[in-house]
Amino acid sequence: MEEERRIFGISWNVFLLGIVSFLNDMSSEMIAPIVPSYLIEVLDAGKLLSGSVMGAIESMSSLFKVAFGYVSDRFRKRKAFVLAGYTLSVIAKGALAFTRHWWDFLTLRALDRVGKGIRTAPRDALIAESSERGKTGKSFGFHRMMDTFGAVAGPLVAIALIELLRGFPKETMYRYVFLLAMVPGLFSLFVIVLFVKDRGGEVKKKIKGISTLKDRNLQLFLAVIAVGALGRYSYAFTMWKAQELGYTVVQSIGFYALFNLIYALSAYPIGAYSDSFGKKRAITLGFLVAALASLAFAYARDLYTLILAFVLYGIYIAIEDTVPRAYMADLAREYEKGTIIGAYHTVFGLFVLPASVIAGWLWQVRSLEAAFLYSSAMNVLAFVMMLLIRERN
Repeated sequence: MEEERRIFGISWNVFLLGIVSFLNDMSSEMIAPIVPSYLIEVLDAGKLLSGSVMGAIESMSSLFKVAFGYVSDRFRKRKAFVLAGYTLSVIAKGALAFTRHWWDFLTLRALDRVGKGIRTAPRDALIAESSERGKTGKSFGFHRMMDTFGAVAGPLVAIALIELLRGFPKETMYRYVFLLAMVPGLFSLFVIVLFVKDRGGEVKKKIKGISTLKDRNLQLFLAVIAVGALGRYSYAFTMWKAQELGYTVVQSIGFYALFNLIYALSAYPIGAYSDSFGKKRAITLGFLVAALASLAFAYARDLYTLILAFVLYGIYIAIEDTVPRAYMADLAREYEKGTIIGAYHTVFGLFVLPASVIAGWLWQVRSLEAAFLYSSAMNVLAFVMMLLIRERN
């Protein structure tokens, strides 16, 4: 890789991709906190259907990630897929303003997630290719930090917009927020087109087969990811928990902003530290934190326990959304990084959907407490399975 300007100890390309993710996630998170209420109050979807819809949305993008990771490996062109994926997502977000039924809402959210599926593995491969050897944790940590600072800014902007639009009917207010969410997304496309550079072409060897996937340790790790994903409920359940305890929609958005702030502040140091501490050990501890977070949500009856739950949830997501990507990038050969990272995302996504369906069903037939206890059990199982994987250098 040619000598490149560096900032904050990472390459300029990784920094720019962080800016892109900040803007796009601000756009996404302007609408994410109001989606649960929009589904229930405006589109009149029931609890089981709402949980299933949210799970389907989370799962949809991952179905495409291994395919587009593989295609980007074949053509050595990451940037084109990154741009196409973000463009589709920006358009889909704005179009939510015109939805009238849960099924057209789901269709547009699915298109948004398809856009994410197109861009994610090529983007993560581009981050890996733009990183110093042995410093992938730092690069992915910075990227997740920027992405999540966007997730902090988004809900705060949403709160401000809701206050400004308070005189409008609730349905109209939601629709204006959907439209305004396009603005930061459009700026992110501008950064990609003008400033982000491809790196895949610098790898001369062409992909001929997915040899890394034959590694038994990697196969076991993907099985662990599947189990962990079965315990990964949609963020909407945490907001429904806050509302169940009597907090308003705006107050629950505040809790969501706290979660994202913890996530953002944790991601970069966790990613950087994992380079020396060991990515496998960091991932293992992450599942333990996840189990504790779910227990805190299950038994939260007061403000302090609820805040603790959101803090633990933020740390858990910071670990599990950062370190596994870097771990997979380190395992993959240079010419198949997109495919291997895409395989991780695809396995995760395939099992996230049944996770939210199960959580929604448990909520409907029992309680939210039962849904969180189920999640805690699955994360304990993933923790135990991680102990069976040999440490990687």
